[in-house]
Amino acid sequence: MNTPQRTSRRPLDGVLLLDKPLGLSSNAALQQAKRLYRAQKAGHTGTLDPAASGLLPICFGEATKFAHALLEADKAYAAVVRLGTTTTTADAEGDITTQRPVEVSRDDIEVALARFVGHIAQTAPRYAALKYQGRNYYEYARKGIDIPRSARDVVITALTLDAWSEPDAHIRVRCSKGTYIRVLAEDLGEALGCGAHLAALRRTATGGFDLAKAHTLDRLAALDDAQRDALLLPTDALLSGLPRLELTASEALPFHQGQQIERHGVANGAYRAYAGGAFLGVATALDGSVRPRRLVAAHASARACDTLES
Repeated sequence: MNTPQRTSRRPLDGVLLLDKPLGLSSNAALQQAKRLYRAQKAGHTGTLDPAASGLLPICFGEATKFAHALLEADKAYAAVVRLGTTTTTADAEGDITTQRPVEVSRDDIEVALARFVGHIAQTAPRYAALKYQGRNYYEYARKGIDIPRSARDVVITALTLDAWSEPDAHIRVRCSKGTYIRVLAEDLGEALGCGAHLAALRRTATGGFDLAKAHTLDRLAALDDAQRDALLLPTDALLSGLPRLELTASEALPFHQGQQIERHGVANGAYRAYAGGAFLGVATALDGSVRPRRLVAAHASARACDTLES
């Protein structure tokens, strides 16, 4: 009997902008990308439901250390809100609970949308992966058990109507982390007096990354290793919002060994630290000193190693 050969994994560092398809969980999409790249280590930067598509940055190797930067980042979505019908899950996956006539105009929708811009309180849906007493909300919901669901503050920075074709309102949303677009759809329906649910969702941006530069799994599968690797962004692309701090050769070695260094004249705050142009990690400056907060391994910054050993 022939024993199936296992695919050899390789150390790989960088960020893939993936256009996740409908029907796949974020983890399933991650595993497919990981297999295509034969990467030893990989993680994603914010879950998209199987019923949603769009931008899902995948971090390989050392980039996984900095994935939290995108978990905290604002997101942008294109959504279809279907007015007149509510469901058990507030999206198209649930059972229909009510149906009401839709007697609204484009102006009515735009006026209602304006009410949700800014700081708002959202109550998480019954079908959510949040925990209550050690169990997911959806586990209680499937058993018909009501549990307390406290509201939390989120921020909607932009909310516009792209198109209105009854019963579907096509909207664009830019929002803070933790915002439930299906709750927004449900609340919009109530504000209009007809009810609604989220019929479709596509993530178009997260942090400084845009869907226009993302790649599909089908496209990746058609490429060879070198072509796929060329699509990866460097690890420090995750941290473009932080200012850059260049270290000298004498500063770089102790810093990369986890030691605090003196650096006067640097404003307090977080920085991307570099040596010889190579990314070393994230640093925190405080009152004339700079200390490493999270470092990349030496193999991930070969140019830095040359600097450190010189």
